[in-house]
Amino acid sequence: MTLPNQTPIPELYVSEAAAEALKDDAGQMPSWDLTPRQICDLELLMNGGFNPLKGFLTEADYNGVVNEMRLESGALWPMPITLDVSEKFADGLPTGTDIALRDQEGVILAIMSVTDKWVPNKALEAEKVFGADDLAHPAVNYLHNTAGPVYLGGPVKGLQTPTHYDFRARRNTPNELRAFFKKLGWTRVVAFQTRNPLHRAHQELTFRAAREAQANLLIHPVVGMTKPGDVDHFTRVRCYEAVLDKYPAATTNLSLLNLAMRMAGPREAVWHGLIRANHGVTHFIVGRDHAGPGKNSQGKDFYGPYDAQTLFTQYKDEIGVEMVDFKHMVYVQEKASYFPADEIPEGSTVLDISGTELRRRLREGLDIPEWFSFPEVVQQLRRTSPPRAQQGFTVFFTGLSGSGKSTVANALMVKLMEMGGRPVSLLDGDVVRKHLSSELGFSKEHRDINIKRIGYVASEITKNGGIAICAPIAPYTATRRAVREMVEAGGAFVEVHISTPIEECERRDRKGLYKLAREGKIKEFTGISDPYEEPKNAELVVDTSDIDVDGAAHQVLLKLESMGLIGLS
Repeated sequence: MTLPNQTPIPELYVSEAAAEALKDDAGQMPSWDLTPRQICDLELLMNGGFNPLKGFLTEADYNGVVNEMRLESGALWPMPITLDVSEKFADGLPTGTDIALRDQEGVILAIMSVTDKWVPNKALEAEKVFGADDLAHPAVNYLHNTAGPVYLGGPVKGLQTPTHYDFRARRNTPNELRAFFKKLGWTRVVAFQTRNPLHRAHQELTFRAAREAQANLLIHPVVGMTKPGDVDHFTRVRCYEAVLDKYPAATTNLSLLNLAMRMAGPREAVWHGLIRANHGVTHFIVGRDHAGPGKNSQGKDFYGPYDAQTLFTQYKDEIGVEMVDFKHMVYVQEKASYFPADEIPEGSTVLDISGTELRRRLREGLDIPEWFSFPEVVQQLRRTSPPRAQQGFTVFFTGLSGSGKSTVANALMVKLMEMGGRPVSLLDGDVVRKHLSSELGFSKEHRDINIKRIGYVASEITKNGGIAICAPIAPYTATRRAVREMVEAGGAFVEVHISTPIEECERRDRKGLYKLAREGKIKEFTGISDPYEEPKNAELVVDTSDIDVDGAAHQVLLKLESMGLIGLS
């Protein structure tokens, strides 16, 4: 008899002949180019990873999921899977329309029949799904500052899977994994969810989980979107492959999951369980602070350490997989072994290295002990994260017009070029507008586009080991955050707020812009008719009212030295 975890599940793909016919029809349909998160969602819709969903949520399903964690049918589902689009696209789109869903190169992946169109209450969604409408949460920030304002819902017909050129042999659909389990006779499978490299504590945790469940082990890391600042998935997969031989080959498998995480803690744990059930898993490890995003804007954890285990237990029968709950694992020096934090022998010496401490050791080129991680993993991490003095970085000046940003940036550029060692590029606001953004105006939308272009170029310079110096006004907090996230994927980001008061900026105004703005002749002028949102957590604040340019530039150099990015000696 075929067991439940080995039986094929429904997919949303149409036949090859139907797909070809629909591709021909798609030329006459409105097209939506999917965002990276939407591509992840669509792939798991089409291959059955999000079963029982048949497409992006309708408004009724969305309301049920947000408020009660249930679809209109009553089925358990904790996460809104919505197609967010721009107002411009939605305005010309009556319900009942079929649209072509394309990847970022224009390749058609699916046809969606739009049955619902609505403007969601995003504040309510944030409160219900993530527990707080707090922009410190990466998914809440995405919801308010990246996601489109209009949601579309309706069923999807899958034409072809998104193309992945990396680690293709490690990527499996739910039905491919189910067939693999059937072939090997794996009737009990425990899955380990991770978005981090595997260290020795993770190995001990997974060994114990497999023993406790008397099951085979599926290492099932997320390689879609995770939390900004996480180790990139290319490095992580190399780390997984480097330590795979530490596991018994006959009872362990590594498969990659192209999921866009939301970091929603308890709800995310339930969601991960449902997804793993679709992949044929029978047991699932839920650890301490599962899928937690870190600290809120008050400096406290968004979720309690075991909230995810509590919610998972509440719904375990509907999820369809058994939870293997684990506490935080720590190293006991006297026993030379790992123990759960609540099983430490009395009087023991406990050793532990936090994620923050690990990043500091990598940044400063310090030793990472073998009791903490495997030499093979450390080697891969050092390739991606060399000591800071060998990394590229971005210095991002922000401040009012006339505050002295460009002048200080130029002085800093000269000083860094004098030191040598890394190429230095200056991306001044006015220069970028001339060469990169000449078609843009000065509306909020266009200013955001201009800053994001600067951020993209800076991120490429940083990723390739250079130094980017940026000096735009950059008045909006959300846009500066987006640039920081782009840059920090490849190196350090140093925000310098030139905090010169507006009275001093007006006094220096050689072009008479402030005068024209006060007369109403320049619309949306930062500081006069449009707000400047001051940075709250800039790495450095410099007021040029009472300091000369050389002194201000030297303050930045000292900050860079203190961060380990340069050496002044």
